[in-house]
This record gives sequence, C-alpha cells and structure tokens, in this order.
Amino acid sequence: MNEETDSTGGAPGAHNPRRAFAEECRSARELHDPSQLTQTQLARMVRVSKSTISRVETCQGPIPPDLPPLLDEIFTTDGLFKRLYEEVVASSFPSLYRQRMALERAAVAIREWSPTLVPGLFQTADYARCLYEGGFPRAGAKETSAFVSDRLARKAALDGNMPPDVCLVLCESVLLRRFCPPDVMGRQLKALLDAGSRPTVRVQILPLDAPGHLFSDWPVTLITAPNHTVSVCVENYRTAGIVVEPDYVRTALRTYDELTGDALSARESARLIAEQMEKLT
Repeated sequence: MNEETDSTGGAPGAHNPRRAFAEECRSARELHDPSQLTQTQLARMVRVSKSTISRVETCQGPIPPDLPPLLDEIFTTDGLFKRLYEEVVASSFPSLYRQRMALERAAVAIREWSPTLVPGLFQTADYARCLYEGGFPRAGAKETSAFVSDRLARKAALDGNMPPDVCLVLCESVLLRRFCPPDVMGRQLKALLDAGSRPTVRVQILPLDAPGHLFSDWPVTLITAPNHTVSVCVENYRTAGIVVEPDYVRTALRTYDELTGDALSARESARLIAEQMEKLT
C-alpha cells in the first residue's frame, strides 16, 4: 500500500525540508524584532514580489536560489535558510541523486571527469537551460526553471567557509561541442576559467589524442568524505550508481591519476580554454 502524503509530497509526520523552510520563513517574519513584517515588507527587503513570498510560505513552486542567503542576512539566522534550501534541493532528486548530493555537501575532496559536458557543479544557468531543453523538448517553462535552479543550487558545495578541494578533468571535446549558442558557450568557458582560478579548484583538459582509459564512455565523480572514504559516482541515461567496494574504488583512483597525468597542466588548460573562447567571439 502506498504511504499517504501531505500537500508538499512528504509522509505525515516526516521531516519535510520544503515545509520547514516555509514555516521558518513565516515564523521569522512574524516574530521579527522590533516589529512583525508583512509579506509585502519582506518582499521589498529581499527584492522579490509579494506573491513570491506568499508562494514560499505556502510551499507553492520553487524557492528562488538567491532568496535563502538574503533571509539569513535579514533575520540573522546563521545559515539556517541556506541549509534548509540545500535540503529542499536534495529532496527533489531520486534517492541515489540525493545520496550523491549529500556526499558532495560533506566532501573534503571531489575528483570529477566528464567526456561530453561541463559537469553540473560548474554549469552556468544558460548552459544548464540549453542542456535541459535539448534533452526534454516538451518540458514547460516551470520545469525548465526548476531544473536550472536545482542545478545552480549544487554550487553551494563550493562556496562554503571550508570548500572541498576539487579537480576537474574534461575531454577537449567538451570545449568544442556546440549544442548551445556561441555566446552561451563563451560565458560557460569563462566560468570554467574563473573556477580554475580558485585556490581549491584545478581544471585540466584531456587532449583528443590522449590514450583510451576505463572512464572513456561515461562521467565519473570520486567524492572523498571527511573520514577519507571514497565513493565513486557513475551516471548514465536516467541511471546513477554509487560504488564503495574497496577494489573498485582503488581502480577508479588509479584511473583518475592516469587521467590527470595525461591531461594538460592547469596553466596549459586555461590557455586552451581561453583560445576556444576567442574563437566564439
């Protein structure tokens, strides 16, 4: 028998981060010191419409991704709304994706390889939108907007006080692929350059003439937890897997080391990305 669900999609009595976000927003607004705020007043302070605040407080539609930090700032809630928002985003994915995102949020190191696309952690909004519209041409505007918001929310893993060390290796073909307009791809390449300039991020490009390897056919992410255990996340069409068996993990780590050895250096990779940007202008 299917378990009964409430209006926000959760089982009665179960922790529902979307409902928790709504209740905390309404409570913080009504208990605001020195005086209660109306929805209109709060909307003006966070630069959104009153209807947006109303929808947030009644669990209708997605939460704007730039709203949680503004609420934390106004109500001095020490990251409460940001944490709840991350839970909301994570709960919107199937269980394996939720598990993967939980691993990302807690990671001390992330090693990522992609043979075809810029991975989600580094995607711009326009790039993500083109990707989704290409894969789901019948999707409506709301579905597309929700996907882009979810995708951008994952970047929170890189923006905390103690971000993980990240190594990203991309096949050179990722720079050449033209599924989006040149200006969109140009901004995406600029975002990659900006990411690579961070002290905790290294971006490398694997040349087209590099030797074949175990990961040639699919994207792979190796996520190191605070206790130094490593999970290997593999994605394919509508499927995902998380591998933790020691033998497979060791093989994956060795393969990733080979990839970084065959890839261009971070400096050479940045130069190649910049050259490709110039070709798009």
